[in-house]
Amino acid sequence: MDLDPQVAPYRTSDKNSFAHVSAVDRWPKIITGAIDDVHRSVAICTDAAAATEGKGIVEALAKIKYELQHNRQLTPLDDDGEEDVHLYNDELRKRGNPVWHDVSWLYSECYLYRRMNTLFARSQHWKGYDVFARQKLDTFKSSQRAVIELASRYKDLIEQVKRGAPESMTAQEAVNAESLLFNEMAEACLWGNATDLSLLTTLTFEDLQKLQDSKLRKAAESTVLVNDLPKAFDALKQSQKVDPNGERRVDFVLDNAGFELYADLVFAGYLLASGLATTIVLRPKSIPWFVSDVVPNDFGALLNALSNPKHFFETMSDEEKSMGRNVAPLSEKDIASLNYVFNDWSQLHASGKLVIRPHRFWTHAGSFWRMPTTAPALYADLRRSELIILKGDLNGRKLTGDVMWDPTTPFPVAIGPLARTGEGLRLLQLRTCKADTVVGLKPGEDERLKNTEGGGGIGGARKWAWSGKWAVVQYNDALYEGSSCL
Repeated sequence: MDLDPQVAPYRTSDKNSFAHVSAVDRWPKIITGAIDDVHRSVAICTDAAAATEGKGIVEALAKIKYELQHNRQLTPLDDDGEEDVHLYNDELRKRGNPVWHDVSWLYSECYLYRRMNTLFARSQHWKGYDVFARQKLDTFKSSQRAVIELASRYKDLIEQVKRGAPESMTAQEAVNAESLLFNEMAEACLWGNATDLSLLTTLTFEDLQKLQDSKLRKAAESTVLVNDLPKAFDALKQSQKVDPNGERRVDFVLDNAGFELYADLVFAGYLLASGLATTIVLRPKSIPWFVSDVVPNDFGALLNALSNPKHFFETMSDEEKSMGRNVAPLSEKDIASLNYVFNDWSQLHASGKLVIRPHRFWTHAGSFWRMPTTAPALYADLRRSELIILKGDLNGRKLTGDVMWDPTTPFPVAIGPLARTGEGLRLLQLRTCKADTVVGLKPGEDERLKNTEGGGGIGGARKWAWSGKWAVVQYNDALYEGSSCL
């Protein structure tokens, strides 16, 4: 706690914040979903001992839900053998054993998922069980058309990038086109959907030049409140220029599984094909987290789905049959595109260019301000990265401590020690805003957005930042002396 920003945190007691909405409304529903998932697994369990133990886990989940809804005190985590248990419990004690509806939002939300995980970690038959796995895979399956569309575009784009710019282009024109392509791929990764690549369906390098000032491009950028993508591209391009044959590692601190992970891998594949990166390190969570966050098994599950796309997308579960869903059959072209993606990513993974590297720090309860002190080996490893891309809202909250910063606070100030010149990180935050904490805005921007429909109103809650409609893309370079963005 002492290492976090010394600014008031968002609390579940604040009825004008999304923290309160989360504790009162969202979290009970999430626990209910977890109970239903375990119920389903117990119902098909053929091992009597495992079924009995599963019923006990259901009861324990129901107990957490009861305590949450009746505003009971948070209780110490049971020891499941992991070293972070004492970190959670020490912090809980320092916070004075608070109640669910009056506690730091960031701490209590992390505590919730960590406590749920202890139920499985301490079990005999349910160790490693991901209570959200079924939901994550179902969500990916429901994105079938977008998955296929993006696979087709990925194949064309990768082949185009490998061919390079035409000889008719000047060197500067080629760099400008490459910069725009980088922006398009990064924005697709930011939003986690295929529509952001719609401009690139048949684009050549010449078309990319024309796109720069188009209405479509400006419309795509209108909901990105801060956009530092050009700075990130320039840093990677400069590194490539200085040492074309050198190692350039880019790290992704991942957010959601399913289609978002798929879009992350599209961006990663592009970075490798273009030479802007030579190695990609994917950093998932170690345990099931915040419902949809990536764990290592999600990467394998996604590749497994792509290895036999016809079976994955055309086989209906009993639940889908009962709901009367129709299956859209895959064409030969669809299958060929998905096979290309599977083969490309499998080869990158097998060759060591696409690496999975989880770490328990990502599921600790505190801000990333703590990392240099509490996870020094991880921090030292990240300092070897050419660029760290942090995905999603939770990583954004942790970067800035999930506290009540003035929204005009400069991003380097809000990330504290990570921006310390010569001792910090070169990082890029890709965040769609789904929480109150926001920094780096221009003066008056927060007020303008509050005045939009559903934005919260002047003097009211910052509701515009809850929906995921608005995004910030923020860069900081503190890797070397003299490189700070301050």
